[in-house]
Amino acid sequence: MAKKIINTNNAPAPIGPYNQSVLANGFLFISGQIAINPANGNIEATTIANETDQVMKNLDAILKEAGLNFSHVVKTTIFLSDMSHFATVNEVYAAYFTADHPARETVAVKGLPKGVNVEISMIAAA
Repeated sequence: MAKKIINTNNAPAPIGPYNQSVLANGFLFISGQIAINPANGNIEATTIANETDQVMKNLDAILKEAGLNFSHVVKTTIFLSDMSHFATVNEVYAAYFTADHPARETVAVKGLPKGVNVEISMIAAA
């Protein structure tokens, strides 16, 4: 299996031993993204809507680096610090897709990196 690492300066640099994404066998596997502003490495979002929007912008930058867009996404996983954020996250998330939505699961977790409230990972068909 051939794989290609795809990273971009337009999304946050990994904060651990992983890459932003890996292209393998026609699929792009995007690591979970949080609301880090790639321009300065800070988390600036003050609401769950702003946080989710920054996450989606980070995912968009990685998709674009691979020559893809949200229409290529086939699967997402959303991690939430609390299910009370679900409706707001869902509203922001939905704005990035057409009617051809990917498969998805949403799970509540005890904690997320850097104390954020939402993290999203994706798989896209290249």
